[in-house]
Amino acid sequence: MERTSMTVVCLLVCLSFVLVKGEDPYLRFEWNVTYGTIAPLGVPQQGILINGQLPGPRINCTSNNNIVVNVFNHLDEPLLLTWNGVQQRKNSWQDGTPGTMCPIMPGTNFTYRFQVKDQIGSFFYFPTTDLHRAAGGFGAINVHSRALIPVPFDNPADDYSVFVGDWYNKGYKSLKKILDGGRTIGRPDGIHINGKSEKVGEKVAEPLYKMEAGKTYRYRFCNVGMRTSVNVRIQGHPMKLVEIEGSHTVQNVYESLDLHVGQCLSVLVTADQEPKDYYMIVSSRFLKQAELSSVSIIRYVNGKGPASSDLPAPPPENTQGIAWSMNQFRSFRWNLTASAARPNPQGSYHYGQINITRTFKIVNSRTEVDGKLRYALNGISHTDSETPFKLAEYFGATDKVFKYDLMPDQPSTPDDKVTIASNIKNATFRNFVEIVFENHEKTIQTYHLDGYSFFAVAVEPGKWTPEKRKNYNLVDAISRHSIQVYPNSWAAVMTTLDNAGLWSLRSEMWERFYLGQQLYFSVLSPARSLRDEYNLPDNHPLCGIVKTMPMPSPYKA
Repeated sequence: MERTSMTVVCLLVCLSFVLVKGEDPYLRFEWNVTYGTIAPLGVPQQGILINGQLPGPRINCTSNNNIVVNVFNHLDEPLLLTWNGVQQRKNSWQDGTPGTMCPIMPGTNFTYRFQVKDQIGSFFYFPTTDLHRAAGGFGAINVHSRALIPVPFDNPADDYSVFVGDWYNKGYKSLKKILDGGRTIGRPDGIHINGKSEKVGEKVAEPLYKMEAGKTYRYRFCNVGMRTSVNVRIQGHPMKLVEIEGSHTVQNVYESLDLHVGQCLSVLVTADQEPKDYYMIVSSRFLKQAELSSVSIIRYVNGKGPASSDLPAPPPENTQGIAWSMNQFRSFRWNLTASAARPNPQGSYHYGQINITRTFKIVNSRTEVDGKLRYALNGISHTDSETPFKLAEYFGATDKVFKYDLMPDQPSTPDDKVTIASNIKNATFRNFVEIVFENHEKTIQTYHLDGYSFFAVAVEPGKWTPEKRKNYNLVDAISRHSIQVYPNSWAAVMTTLDNAGLWSLRSEMWERFYLGQQLYFSVLSPARSLRDEYNLPDNHPLCGIVKTMPMPSPYKA
Protein backbone atom coordinates (compact mmCIF):
# COMPACT_ATOMS: atom_id res chain seq x y z
CA MET A 1 0.00 0.00 0.00
CA GLU A 2 2.86 2.32 0.88
CA ARG A 3 4.65 1.52 -2.39
CA THR A 4 1.44 2.26 -4.34
CA SER A 5 1.07 5.64 -2.64
CA MET A 6 4.66 6.50 -3.40
CA THR A 7 4.14 5.53 -7.05
CA VAL A 8 1.08 7.77 -7.32
CA VAL A 9 3.00 10.67 -5.77
CA CYS A 10 5.90 10.17 -8.19
CA LEU A 11 3.52 10.04 -11.15
CA LEU A 12 1.84 13.25 -10.03
CA VAL A 13 5.19 15.00 -9.59
CA CYS A 14 6.37 13.84 -13.02
CA LEU A 15 3.09 14.89 -14.59
CA SER A 16 3.33 18.31 -12.96
CA PHE A 17 6.90 18.66 -14.27
CA VAL A 18 5.78 17.78 -17.81
CA LEU A 19 2.89 20.23 -17.66
CA VAL A 20 5.11 23.03 -16.39
CA LYS A 21 7.97 22.35 -18.79
CA GLY A 22 5.90 21.27 -21.82
CA GLU A 23 5.88 23.47 -24.89
CA ASP A 24 2.79 25.07 -26.33
CA PRO A 25 1.08 23.01 -29.07
CA TYR A 26 2.53 22.85 -32.59
CA LEU A 27 0.55 23.22 -35.81
CA ARG A 28 2.36 22.00 -38.93
CA PHE A 29 1.59 22.85 -42.54
CA GLU A 30 3.09 21.92 -45.91
CA TRP A 31 2.46 24.41 -48.68
CA ASN A 32 3.23 24.10 -52.38
CA VAL A 33 3.35 27.49 -54.08
CA THR A 34 2.60 27.23 -57.80
CA TYR A 35 1.37 29.20 -60.76
CA GLY A 36 -2.20 28.65 -61.87
CA THR A 37 -4.73 30.25 -64.15
CA ILE A 38 -7.10 32.54 -62.28
CA ALA A 39 -9.70 35.05 -63.44
CA PRO A 40 -10.94 37.22 -60.55
CA LEU A 41 -12.56 39.68 -62.98
CA GLY A 42 -13.32 37.13 -65.71
CA VAL A 43 -10.03 37.67 -67.60
CA PRO A 44 -7.71 34.62 -67.39
CA GLN A 45 -4.20 35.37 -66.14
CA GLN A 46 -1.28 33.75 -64.34
CA GLY A 47 -1.84 33.76 -60.59
CA ILE A 48 -0.09 32.41 -57.51
CA LEU A 49 -1.80 29.54 -55.69
CA ILE A 50 -0.97 27.75 -52.45
CA ASN A 51 -1.86 24.07 -52.54
CA GLY A 52 -3.88 24.89 -55.64
CA GLN A 53 -6.08 27.39 -53.79
CA LEU A 54 -6.91 31.09 -53.87
CA PRO A 55 -7.38 32.18 -51.12
CA GLY A 56 -4.71 29.87 -49.74
CA PRO A 57 -5.00 27.47 -46.78
CA ARG A 58 -6.21 28.98 -43.53
CA ILE A 59 -3.99 28.95 -40.46
CA ASN A 60 -6.58 28.40 -37.75
CA CYS A 61 -4.75 28.50 -34.44
CA THR A 62 -4.93 29.46 -30.78
CA SER A 63 -2.92 32.03 -28.88
CA ASN A 64 0.60 30.80 -28.05
CA ASN A 65 0.51 28.00 -30.64
CA ASN A 66 3.78 27.29 -32.45
CA ILE A 67 3.33 27.51 -36.22
CA VAL A 68 5.54 25.50 -38.60
CA VAL A 69 4.99 26.12 -42.34
CA ASN A 70 7.16 24.24 -44.85
CA VAL A 71 6.95 26.27 -48.08
CA PHE A 72 7.99 24.70 -51.40
CA ASN A 73 8.60 27.30 -54.12
CA HIS A 74 7.51 25.91 -57.50
CA LEU A 75 7.58 29.35 -59.15
CA ASP A 76 10.34 30.40 -61.56
CA GLU A 77 11.18 33.35 -59.27
CA PRO A 78 12.39 33.87 -55.68
CA LEU A 79 9.59 34.00 -53.10
CA LEU A 80 8.94 35.29 -49.58
CA LEU A 81 5.76 35.17 -47.49
CA THR A 82 5.06 37.56 -44.63
CA TRP A 83 2.62 37.09 -41.76
CA ASN A 84 0.83 40.43 -41.68
CA GLY A 85 0.05 41.40 -38.08
CA VAL A 86 1.65 38.38 -36.37
CA GLN A 87 4.15 39.93 -33.97
CA GLN A 88 6.69 37.06 -33.87
CA ARG A 89 8.27 38.02 -30.58
CA LYS A 90 12.11 38.07 -30.71
CA ASN A 91 12.00 36.54 -34.20
CA SER A 92 12.28 38.99 -37.09
CA TRP A 93 14.23 36.19 -38.84
CA GLN A 94 10.84 34.77 -39.89
CA ASP A 95 9.27 38.07 -40.94
CA GLY A 96 9.37 37.28 -44.65
CA THR A 97 10.52 40.68 -45.93
CA PRO A 98 13.52 41.33 -48.21
CA GLY A 99 15.26 43.24 -45.41
CA THR A 100 15.22 40.29 -43.00
CA MET A 101 15.46 37.12 -45.09
CA CYS A 102 17.04 35.66 -48.18
CA PRO A 103 14.26 34.56 -50.53
CA ILE A 104 13.19 30.98 -51.13
CA MET A 105 14.78 30.22 -54.48
CA PRO A 106 12.90 28.37 -57.26
CA GLY A 107 12.82 24.63 -56.74
CA THR A 108 13.72 24.86 -53.04
CA ASN A 109 11.83 24.98 -49.76
CA PHE A 110 12.07 26.81 -46.47
CA THR A 111 10.37 26.08 -43.16
CA TYR A 112 9.01 29.09 -41.28
CA ARG A 113 8.76 28.68 -37.50
CA PHE A 114 7.06 31.26 -35.31
CA GLN A 115 4.75 31.56 -32.34
CA VAL A 116 1.52 33.55 -32.15
CA LYS A 117 2.60 34.66 -28.70
CA ASP A 118 -0.03 36.44 -26.58
CA GLN A 119 -2.15 37.34 -29.60
CA ILE A 120 -5.69 36.93 -30.81
CA GLY A 121 -7.47 38.22 -33.87
CA SER A 122 -7.71 38.35 -37.65
CA PHE A 123 -4.57 38.54 -39.80
CA PHE A 124 -3.38 37.35 -43.21
CA TYR A 125 -0.29 36.23 -45.08
CA PHE A 126 0.86 37.25 -48.56
CA PRO A 127 4.01 37.31 -50.75
CA THR A 128 6.35 40.33 -50.43
CA THR A 129 8.67 39.62 -53.35
CA ASP A 130 8.39 41.73 -56.53
CA LEU A 131 4.72 42.31 -57.49
CA HIS A 132 3.56 38.89 -56.31
CA ARG A 133 0.92 40.50 -54.13
CA ALA A 134 -0.91 41.42 -57.35
CA ALA A 135 -1.10 37.71 -58.29
CA GLY A 136 -2.69 36.23 -55.15
CA GLY A 137 -0.83 34.02 -52.69
CA PHE A 138 -2.84 35.34 -49.73
CA GLY A 139 -4.73 33.54 -46.98
CA ALA A 140 -6.11 33.80 -43.45
CA ILE A 141 -4.39 33.64 -40.08
CA ASN A 142 -7.12 33.39 -37.46
CA VAL A 143 -5.85 33.37 -33.87
CA HIS A 144 -8.41 32.32 -31.27
CA SER A 145 -8.34 32.94 -27.53
CA ARG A 146 -7.31 30.12 -25.24
CA ALA A 147 -10.15 28.33 -23.48
CA LEU A 148 -9.33 29.96 -20.12
CA ILE A 149 -9.62 33.48 -21.53
CA PRO A 150 -13.24 34.60 -22.00
CA VAL A 151 -14.30 36.20 -25.26
CA PRO A 152 -16.80 39.11 -25.05
CA PHE A 153 -19.36 37.41 -27.32
CA ASP A 154 -20.90 33.96 -27.71
CA ASN A 155 -19.31 31.45 -30.05
CA PRO A 156 -20.64 32.08 -33.56
CA ALA A 157 -22.34 29.37 -35.60
CA ASP A 158 -19.49 29.64 -38.10
CA ASP A 159 -16.41 31.74 -38.78
CA TYR A 160 -15.95 33.12 -42.33
CA SER A 161 -12.85 34.73 -43.84
CA VAL A 162 -13.59 37.34 -46.51
CA PHE A 163 -10.74 38.70 -48.63
CA VAL A 164 -11.58 41.82 -50.59
CA GLY A 165 -9.59 44.26 -52.67
CA ASP A 166 -8.87 45.79 -56.03
CA TRP A 167 -7.54 43.78 -58.99
CA TYR A 168 -5.71 44.34 -62.28
CA ASN A 169 -6.25 42.34 -65.47
CA LYS A 170 -2.75 43.00 -66.85
CA GLY A 171 -1.07 40.33 -64.72
CA TYR A 172 1.62 40.90 -62.14
CA LYS A 173 4.59 40.56 -64.51
CA SER A 174 3.18 43.27 -66.78
CA LEU A 175 2.53 45.50 -63.76
CA LYS A 176 6.14 45.00 -62.62
CA LYS A 177 7.44 46.06 -66.05
CA ILE A 178 5.33 49.22 -65.86
CA LEU A 179 6.76 50.16 -62.45
CA ASP A 180 10.32 49.23 -63.47
CA GLY A 181 9.86 51.50 -66.46
CA GLY A 182 9.11 54.42 -64.17
CA ARG A 183 5.35 54.68 -64.68
CA THR A 184 2.35 54.14 -62.41
CA ILE A 185 0.14 51.06 -62.69
CA GLY A 186 -2.83 53.41 -62.53
CA ARG A 187 -6.44 52.65 -61.73
CA PRO A 188 -7.40 49.02 -60.99
CA ASP A 189 -9.85 47.19 -63.25
CA GLY A 190 -12.24 46.00 -60.60
CA ILE A 191 -12.97 44.64 -57.11
CA HIS A 192 -12.90 40.98 -56.07
CA ILE A 193 -14.31 39.05 -53.12
CA ASN A 194 -12.27 35.92 -52.33
CA GLY A 195 -10.78 35.98 -55.82
CA LYS A 196 -14.11 36.33 -57.64
CA SER A 197 -16.19 39.22 -58.93
CA GLU A 198 -19.92 39.04 -59.51
CA LYS A 199 -22.54 41.55 -60.56
CA VAL A 200 -26.10 42.09 -59.40
CA GLY A 201 -28.50 39.76 -61.16
CA GLU A 202 -25.90 37.22 -62.26
CA LYS A 203 -26.81 33.59 -61.64
CA VAL A 204 -24.25 31.90 -59.41
CA ALA A 205 -23.78 28.16 -58.99
CA GLU A 206 -23.01 28.40 -55.30
CA PRO A 207 -23.36 31.20 -52.76
CA LEU A 208 -20.20 32.46 -51.10
CA TYR A 209 -21.58 31.79 -47.60
CA LYS A 210 -24.64 30.20 -46.01
CA MET A 211 -26.50 31.10 -42.80
CA GLU A 212 -29.25 29.41 -40.82
CA ALA A 213 -32.11 31.55 -39.60
CA GLY A 214 -31.71 32.69 -36.00
CA LYS A 215 -27.96 32.03 -35.80
CA THR A 216 -25.08 34.51 -35.57
CA TYR A 217 -21.94 34.34 -37.72
CA ARG A 218 -18.49 35.90 -37.59
CA TYR A 219 -17.19 37.52 -40.78
CA ARG A 220 -13.49 38.43 -40.83
CA PHE A 221 -12.87 41.02 -43.56
CA CYS A 222 -9.34 41.75 -44.85
CA ASN A 223 -8.40 44.21 -47.61
CA VAL A 224 -5.64 42.42 -49.55
CA GLY A 225 -5.71 44.84 -52.50
CA MET A 226 -2.96 46.90 -54.09
CA ARG A 227 -4.09 50.46 -53.50
CA THR A 228 -7.84 50.95 -53.03
CA SER A 229 -9.82 51.51 -49.83
CA VAL A 230 -13.20 49.77 -49.91
CA ASN A 231 -16.52 49.83 -48.12
CA VAL A 232 -18.22 46.56 -47.08
CA ARG A 233 -21.89 46.05 -46.28
CA ILE A 234 -24.44 43.21 -46.24
CA GLN A 235 -27.89 43.76 -47.64
CA GLY A 236 -30.50 43.95 -44.89
CA HIS A 237 -28.06 42.93 -42.12
CA PRO A 238 -26.35 45.31 -39.69
CA MET A 239 -22.82 44.37 -38.62
CA LYS A 240 -21.66 44.37 -35.00
CA LEU A 241 -17.95 45.21 -34.85
CA VAL A 242 -16.14 42.97 -32.34
CA GLU A 243 -12.43 42.96 -33.28
CA ILE A 244 -9.85 44.98 -35.21
CA GLU A 245 -6.41 43.52 -35.90
CA GLY A 246 -6.07 41.65 -32.64
CA SER A 247 -8.07 43.86 -30.26
CA HIS A 248 -11.60 43.36 -29.00
CA THR A 249 -13.60 46.51 -29.68
CA VAL A 250 -16.57 48.24 -28.14
CA GLN A 251 -19.41 46.49 -29.94
CA ASN A 252 -20.96 49.25 -32.01
CA VAL A 253 -23.32 48.37 -34.86
CA TYR A 254 -22.67 49.64 -38.42
CA GLU A 255 -24.61 49.53 -41.67
CA SER A 256 -21.30 49.68 -43.58
CA LEU A 257 -17.60 49.79 -42.76
CA ASP A 258 -14.62 51.32 -44.53
CA LEU A 259 -11.67 48.98 -44.81
CA HIS A 260 -8.32 50.32 -45.98
CA VAL A 261 -5.52 48.44 -47.72
CA GLY A 262 -3.84 45.89 -45.44
CA GLN A 263 -6.45 46.13 -42.70
CA CYS A 264 -8.64 43.41 -41.12
CA LEU A 265 -11.68 43.50 -38.84
CA SER A 266 -14.34 41.12 -37.52
CA VAL A 267 -18.09 41.59 -37.35
CA LEU A 268 -20.99 39.52 -36.06
CA VAL A 269 -24.02 39.14 -38.34
CA THR A 270 -27.29 37.60 -37.16
CA ALA A 271 -29.51 35.81 -39.66
CA ASP A 272 -32.74 37.49 -38.56
CA GLN A 273 -34.28 38.42 -41.91
CA GLU A 274 -36.62 36.65 -44.33
CA PRO A 275 -34.95 33.35 -45.39
CA LYS A 276 -33.69 33.99 -48.95
CA ASP A 277 -30.59 35.30 -50.72
CA TYR A 278 -28.83 38.56 -49.82
CA TYR A 279 -25.94 40.44 -51.38
CA MET A 280 -22.63 41.20 -49.74
CA ILE A 281 -21.40 44.40 -51.42
CA VAL A 282 -17.83 45.69 -51.65
CA SER A 283 -17.25 49.03 -53.36
CA SER A 284 -14.24 51.27 -53.90
CA ARG A 285 -13.60 54.43 -51.88
CA PHE A 286 -11.90 57.71 -52.80
CA LEU A 287 -11.16 56.91 -56.46
CA LYS A 288 -11.14 59.85 -58.84
CA GLN A 289 -13.12 57.95 -61.46
CA ALA A 290 -16.37 56.03 -61.16
CA GLU A 291 -16.91 53.60 -58.32
CA LEU A 292 -15.80 49.98 -58.72
CA SER A 293 -17.83 47.27 -56.99
CA SER A 294 -18.51 43.58 -56.66
CA VAL A 295 -21.15 41.48 -54.92
CA SER A 296 -21.43 37.94 -53.56
CA ILE A 297 -24.43 35.92 -52.49
CA ILE A 298 -25.14 35.00 -48.88
CA ARG A 299 -27.86 32.34 -48.80
CA TYR A 300 -30.15 31.31 -45.97
CA VAL A 301 -30.31 27.53 -45.57
CA ASN A 302 -33.70 26.40 -46.96
CA GLY A 303 -34.34 29.99 -48.01
CA LYS A 304 -36.49 30.77 -51.03
CA GLY A 305 -36.12 33.68 -53.40
CA PRO A 306 -33.33 35.66 -55.08
CA ALA A 307 -31.58 38.66 -53.59
CA SER A 308 -33.19 42.02 -54.20
CA SER A 309 -31.49 44.30 -56.72
CA ASP A 310 -32.17 47.22 -54.35
CA LEU A 311 -28.71 47.59 -52.77
CA PRO A 312 -27.87 49.71 -49.71
CA ALA A 313 -26.27 52.97 -50.77
CA PRO A 314 -22.52 53.46 -50.37
CA PRO A 315 -21.15 56.21 -48.10
CA PRO A 316 -20.53 59.67 -49.57
CA GLU A 317 -17.36 60.46 -51.54
CA ASN A 318 -15.00 63.43 -51.92
CA THR A 319 -14.56 65.78 -48.95
CA GLN A 320 -17.81 64.69 -47.31
CA GLY A 321 -16.81 61.04 -47.67
CA ILE A 322 -13.42 61.64 -46.02
CA ALA A 323 -15.15 63.30 -43.06
CA TRP A 324 -17.59 60.36 -42.86
CA SER A 325 -14.73 57.84 -42.86
CA MET A 326 -12.69 59.83 -40.36
CA ASN A 327 -15.64 59.96 -37.96
CA GLN A 328 -16.11 56.22 -38.31
CA PHE A 329 -12.45 55.69 -37.36
CA ARG A 330 -12.99 57.82 -34.24
CA SER A 331 -15.95 55.64 -33.24
CA PHE A 332 -13.66 52.60 -32.93
CA ARG A 333 -12.78 52.01 -29.28
CA TRP A 334 -10.83 49.36 -27.40
CA ASN A 335 -13.00 47.13 -25.21
CA LEU A 336 -11.38 47.76 -21.82
CA THR A 337 -13.64 45.29 -20.01
CA ALA A 338 -12.64 42.30 -22.15
CA SER A 339 -9.78 39.94 -21.43
CA ALA A 340 -7.14 39.47 -24.09
CA ALA A 341 -4.17 37.26 -24.85
CA ARG A 342 -1.26 39.65 -24.48
CA PRO A 343 1.33 40.44 -21.79
CA ASN A 344 -0.54 43.58 -20.77
CA PRO A 345 -4.25 42.68 -20.60
CA GLN A 346 -6.71 45.23 -21.90
CA GLY A 347 -7.44 47.90 -19.35
CA SER A 348 -4.13 47.51 -17.49
CA TYR A 349 -1.79 49.12 -20.00
CA HIS A 350 -2.22 52.85 -19.39
CA TYR A 351 -0.32 53.98 -22.46
CA GLY A 352 -1.52 57.56 -22.06
CA GLN A 353 0.56 57.90 -18.87
CA ILE A 354 3.89 56.85 -20.43
CA ASN A 355 6.33 59.59 -21.38
CA ILE A 356 7.24 59.74 -25.06
CA THR A 357 10.99 59.28 -25.53
CA ARG A 358 11.19 59.95 -29.28
CA THR A 359 8.94 61.35 -31.99
CA PHE A 360 9.16 60.36 -35.66
CA LYS A 361 7.28 62.63 -38.04
CA ILE A 362 7.05 60.94 -41.42
CA VAL A 363 5.91 62.68 -44.59
CA ASN A 364 5.24 60.69 -47.75
CA SER A 365 5.97 62.09 -51.19
CA ARG A 366 5.71 61.21 -54.86
CA THR A 367 8.26 62.48 -57.36
CA GLU A 368 10.49 61.47 -60.27
CA VAL A 369 14.16 60.55 -60.07
CA ASP A 370 15.99 60.49 -63.42
CA GLY A 371 12.61 60.56 -65.15
CA LYS A 372 11.21 57.56 -63.25
CA LEU A 373 8.46 57.48 -60.63
CA ARG A 374 9.57 57.05 -57.01
CA TYR A 375 7.87 57.28 -53.62
CA ALA A 376 9.67 58.40 -50.46
CA LEU A 377 9.47 58.98 -46.71
CA ASN A 378 11.17 62.17 -45.46
CA GLY A 379 13.13 62.37 -48.69
CA ILE A 380 14.46 58.77 -48.71
CA SER A 381 13.14 56.32 -51.29
CA HIS A 382 14.02 52.87 -50.02
CA THR A 383 15.86 50.27 -52.06
CA ASP A 384 16.67 46.71 -51.00
CA SER A 385 20.11 45.11 -51.00
CA GLU A 386 21.33 41.72 -52.20
CA THR A 387 22.30 41.12 -48.57
CA PRO A 388 19.31 41.39 -46.20
CA PHE A 389 19.96 44.13 -43.64
CA LYS A 390 19.24 41.81 -40.71
CA LEU A 391 21.94 39.39 -41.88
CA ALA A 392 24.38 42.28 -42.37
CA GLU A 393 23.79 43.31 -38.74
CA TYR A 394 24.17 39.78 -37.40
CA PHE A 395 27.43 39.19 -39.28
CA GLY A 396 28.83 42.64 -38.40
CA ALA A 397 28.91 43.74 -42.04
CA THR A 398 26.63 46.76 -42.01
CA ASP A 399 29.39 49.08 -43.24
CA LYS A 400 29.47 47.08 -46.48
CA VAL A 401 25.70 47.06 -47.04
CA PHE A 402 23.96 50.21 -45.72
CA LYS A 403 24.17 53.30 -43.55
CA TYR A 404 21.88 53.92 -40.59
CA ASP A 405 19.69 56.99 -40.14
CA LEU A 406 19.84 58.53 -43.60
CA MET A 407 16.21 59.51 -43.02
CA PRO A 408 15.82 62.25 -40.37
CA ASP A 409 13.29 61.87 -37.56
CA GLN A 410 11.61 65.02 -38.85
CA PRO A 411 11.23 65.99 -42.55
CA SER A 412 14.01 68.37 -43.54
CA THR A 413 13.78 68.48 -47.34
CA PRO A 414 11.12 69.58 -49.83
CA ASP A 415 8.73 66.82 -50.85
CA ASP A 416 10.21 66.68 -54.36
CA LYS A 417 13.84 66.21 -53.24
CA VAL A 418 14.49 62.47 -52.96
CA THR A 419 17.50 60.21 -52.42
CA ILE A 420 17.32 56.52 -53.37
CA ALA A 421 19.00 54.49 -50.61
CA SER A 422 18.41 51.74 -48.07
CA ASN A 423 16.27 53.28 -45.32
CA ILE A 424 17.14 51.82 -41.90
CA LYS A 425 16.45 53.73 -38.71
CA ASN A 426 18.24 53.00 -35.45
CA ALA A 427 15.78 52.79 -32.55
CA THR A 428 16.33 52.19 -28.84
CA PHE A 429 15.12 48.92 -27.34
CA ARG A 430 12.07 49.39 -25.09
CA ASN A 431 11.66 53.10 -25.86
CA PHE A 432 8.09 54.42 -25.96
CA VAL A 433 7.80 56.29 -29.26
CA GLU A 434 5.34 58.41 -31.14
CA ILE A 435 5.05 58.13 -34.93
CA VAL A 436 3.20 60.85 -36.80
CA PHE A 437 2.28 60.27 -40.45
CA GLU A 438 1.59 63.46 -42.40
CA ASN A 439 0.09 63.15 -45.88
CA HIS A 440 0.53 66.13 -48.22
CA GLU A 441 -0.90 64.26 -51.20
CA LYS A 442 -4.45 64.09 -52.54
CA THR A 443 -4.66 60.30 -52.19
CA ILE A 444 -5.27 58.24 -49.06
CA GLN A 445 -2.33 56.31 -47.53
CA THR A 446 -2.15 53.18 -45.37
CA TYR A 447 0.86 52.15 -43.24
CA HIS A 448 1.71 48.91 -41.47
CA LEU A 449 4.32 48.13 -38.79
CA ASP A 450 5.68 44.59 -38.44
CA GLY A 451 6.65 43.17 -35.06
CA TYR A 452 4.40 45.40 -32.94
CA SER A 453 0.94 46.68 -32.30
CA PHE A 454 0.56 50.41 -31.80
CA PHE A 455 -2.13 52.60 -30.29
CA ALA A 456 -3.86 54.55 -33.08
CA VAL A 457 -4.53 57.70 -31.07
CA ALA A 458 -5.63 60.25 -33.69
CA VAL A 459 -6.45 61.09 -37.30
CA GLU A 460 -7.18 64.69 -38.23
CA PRO A 461 -7.13 67.02 -41.25
CA GLY A 462 -4.34 69.54 -41.80
CA LYS A 463 -0.77 69.44 -40.50
CA TRP A 464 0.47 68.05 -37.21
CA THR A 465 2.04 70.19 -34.48
CA PRO A 466 2.93 69.21 -30.89
CA GLU A 467 -0.15 71.11 -29.71
CA LYS A 468 -2.29 68.50 -31.49
CA ARG A 469 -1.45 66.01 -28.77
CA LYS A 470 -4.26 67.47 -26.70
CA ASN A 471 -6.64 65.81 -29.20
CA TYR A 472 -5.18 62.30 -28.75
CA ASN A 473 -7.30 59.48 -27.39
CA LEU A 474 -5.12 58.43 -24.45
CA VAL A 475 -7.64 56.08 -22.85
CA ASP A 476 -9.11 53.49 -25.23
CA ALA A 477 -7.51 53.83 -28.66
CA ILE A 478 -7.40 50.57 -30.60
CA SER A 479 -4.18 48.56 -30.34
CA ARG A 480 -3.53 47.54 -33.96
CA HIS A 481 -0.80 47.31 -36.62
CA SER A 482 -2.07 49.53 -39.45
CA ILE A 483 -3.31 53.10 -39.83
CA GLN A 484 -4.83 55.07 -42.67
CA VAL A 485 -3.88 58.69 -43.38
CA TYR A 486 -6.45 60.70 -45.29
CA PRO A 487 -5.53 63.22 -48.02
CA ASN A 488 -3.97 66.42 -46.63
CA SER A 489 -4.28 64.98 -43.12
CA TRP A 490 -2.19 63.34 -40.41
CA ALA A 491 -2.37 60.32 -38.12
CA ALA A 492 -0.54 59.59 -34.86
CA VAL A 493 0.32 56.26 -33.21
CA MET A 494 2.24 55.25 -30.07
CA THR A 495 4.11 52.06 -29.33
CA THR A 496 6.76 50.50 -27.11
CA LEU A 497 9.69 49.14 -29.13
CA ASP A 498 10.01 46.09 -26.88
CA ASN A 499 10.45 43.49 -29.63
CA ALA A 500 14.11 43.24 -30.58
CA GLY A 501 14.85 42.72 -34.26
CA LEU A 502 14.63 44.46 -37.62
CA TRP A 503 11.05 45.41 -38.45
CA SER A 504 9.37 46.77 -41.58
CA LEU A 505 7.37 50.01 -41.52
CA ARG A 506 5.79 50.24 -44.94
CA SER A 507 3.08 51.54 -47.15
CA GLU A 508 0.51 48.81 -47.68
CA MET A 509 -0.22 50.29 -51.11
CA TRP A 510 2.06 47.99 -53.04
CA GLU A 511 3.04 50.31 -55.88
CA ARG A 512 4.33 52.73 -53.26
CA PHE A 513 6.05 49.94 -51.30
CA TYR A 514 7.74 48.64 -54.46
CA LEU A 515 8.98 52.11 -55.41
CA GLY A 516 10.40 53.09 -52.06
CA GLN A 517 7.75 54.11 -49.50
CA GLN A 518 9.10 52.00 -46.65
CA LEU A 519 11.79 51.78 -43.98
CA TYR A 520 13.12 49.37 -41.36
CA PHE A 521 13.44 49.99 -37.64
CA SER A 522 16.56 48.34 -36.22
CA VAL A 523 15.78 47.60 -32.57
CA LEU A 524 18.87 45.92 -31.11
CA SER A 525 19.13 44.59 -27.58
CA PRO A 526 22.36 45.82 -25.95
CA ALA A 527 22.54 42.56 -23.99
CA ARG A 528 22.68 40.37 -27.14
CA SER A 529 20.77 37.84 -25.08
CA LEU A 530 18.39 35.04 -26.02
CA ARG A 531 16.00 36.57 -23.51
CA ASP A 532 15.55 39.43 -26.00
CA GLU A 533 16.11 37.90 -29.44
CA TYR A 534 16.57 34.49 -31.01
CA ASN A 535 19.69 33.44 -32.90
CA LEU A 536 19.83 32.99 -36.65
CA PRO A 537 17.85 29.79 -37.34
CA ASP A 538 19.90 26.79 -38.48
CA ASN A 539 17.85 26.43 -41.67
CA HIS A 540 18.05 30.13 -42.60
CA PRO A 541 19.54 30.52 -46.11
CA LEU A 542 22.48 32.88 -46.58
CA CYS A 543 22.92 35.23 -49.52
CA GLY A 544 24.89 38.30 -50.55
CA ILE A 545 28.22 39.08 -48.92
CA VAL A 546 27.55 37.03 -45.76
CA LYS A 547 27.36 33.78 -47.71
CA THR A 548 31.12 33.21 -47.41
CA MET A 549 31.66 34.85 -44.02
CA PRO A 550 32.32 32.84 -40.83
CA MET A 551 29.34 32.39 -38.52
CA PRO A 552 29.31 34.89 -35.62
CA SER A 553 29.11 33.78 -32.01
CA PRO A 554 25.49 33.01 -31.11
CA TYR A 555 23.52 34.91 -28.51
CA LYS A 556 23.45 33.34 -25.06
CA ALA A 557 20.79 33.30 -22.37
